[in-house]
Amino acid sequence: MMSLYSPGETALHRLPAGTKLLGLVLAGTSLFFVADIVVLSGALILVCGAYLVANMTVKTLFAQLRPILWIVLILFVAQAFINGWQAGLVVVLRLMNLILLAALITLTTRVSEMTDTLEWAIQPLGWVGVDPRKISLVISMAIRFIPLISQITAEVREAQRARGIEKSIVALAIPVVIRTLKMADDIADAMEARGFDADPR
Repeated sequence: MMSLYSPGETALHRLPAGTKLLGLVLAGTSLFFVADIVVLSGALILVCGAYLVANMTVKTLFAQLRPILWIVLILFVAQAFINGWQAGLVVVLRLMNLILLAALITLTTRVSEMTDTLEWAIQPLGWVGVDPRKISLVISMAIRFIPLISQITAEVREAQRARGIEKSIVALAIPVVIRTLKMADDIADAMEARGFDADPR
């Protein structure tokens, strides 16, 4: 679901990663205090405009929402049934704003810049025994694993489709989990072979 960096020379690309991440936190927090459909719709228009500023196509924009459309539909129906369609629309607009904002930051920010910024931000946790380097590594690997797992899922789905069992969730999930665990095990072996986190003494 999460897209990786898309090279560019726009103002959004040149903006420091820390500024963009801080903006995401502030915008995301603010959205939860807004329950006005007009304001949320205006925010969504501004976010869509930011994609144009970053030279992203409409296809790229919709690609960020496509994987969550069924979740959006379920949330809208559930909220509309419980609290009315206005409440359902508010929840959907908030979610779409957040997803598009987070995706835009990922599209315009290199993973290395993001992890360096996060590592700097959590430096104070070192006082309580938390290693910022390890946290940064975990976040970086999690981001990089997303397209890899997506690729594995697509390959397994194609293989299952050829066998005529593409509708079986179990037939899809088990090979994906096994291949993902094998990949994680290989990475762990490679890190160990290179002495990652070895005692400096």
